[in-house]
Amino acid sequence: MECSLLCCETEKELRAQADPVLLQSRVLKRLLTSQDRYLASPTYFQCVQKEIYPYMRKMLTSWMLEVCEDQRCGEEVFPLAVNCLDRFLSVVPVEKRSLQLVGATCLLIASKLKESQPITIENLCMYSDFSFTDSEMRAMELLVLNKLKWDIEAVTPRDFLPHFLELLGLSADKRQQVRKHAETFIALCTTDCTFIALPASMVAAASVAAAVTGLRPENLGLACSSLVATNYLAKAIRCDPNILRMCQEQIELSLESNLRQAGSDRTPDSKAVEEIERASTPIDVLDFEL
Repeated sequence: MECSLLCCETEKELRAQADPVLLQSRVLKRLLTSQDRYLASPTYFQCVQKEIYPYMRKMLTSWMLEVCEDQRCGEEVFPLAVNCLDRFLSVVPVEKRSLQLVGATCLLIASKLKESQPITIENLCMYSDFSFTDSEMRAMELLVLNKLKWDIEAVTPRDFLPHFLELLGLSADKRQQVRKHAETFIALCTTDCTFIALPASMVAAASVAAAVTGLRPENLGLACSSLVATNYLAKAIRCDPNILRMCQEQIELSLESNLRQAGSDRTPDSKAVEEIERASTPIDVLDFEL
């Protein structure tokens, strides 16, 4: 009797399911007490950096997000990488020509920490159109780790998201819907310099509040208004509800601004130029030019 061995490999990388024990209140309290330790300096553009400006960070983080999306990284990788970037820029002056190298290195470190299959150095060099070498990235990796004192397991807004969704008591399908929208808001805040100085819990709570407001509480099966939900989240993070609502409004304004910008960029001429540019870049990721 003959038998054959079949190797059934899945294309999608398997990930561990969330541990419900980690949603206990004591874990949330620990996150709240630890988050300030990982805040970047809100004044590093004025006090530390001489060649780096906010618009450059915006370009870099947008590029980093594209790489994460193309590599199908977990949602934790991008905010952690940007946290490492901001903390590094808070203490080390960086030349303009080295900024993309620093961003790529932070992606490498974050993916090593969060992914079972990290982004390779070779791929990161390719995404940059080979503007740096693998040896330069390895040297930068050691520099970033040393300057951050190897303390890279930072608390990010993504860490608070499961806790806030649990607090709202949403059904499984509605929870996934709110999570998807909140993760989009978190990514938006991560690329926006306006939110650098805000605690991770406030960004996460405001993102969830904005998602609930946009999707409407009645459609989510919530028995309270969006204002009450925002106040409830503010209480959970020990924050003034007015401050949290201001943060939520800032997120919504940032979204509107990005949508307007995207709409204005979609003229026929600019679209044609964009398609030409994308055709000459690896894996449909635009070159990073300052």
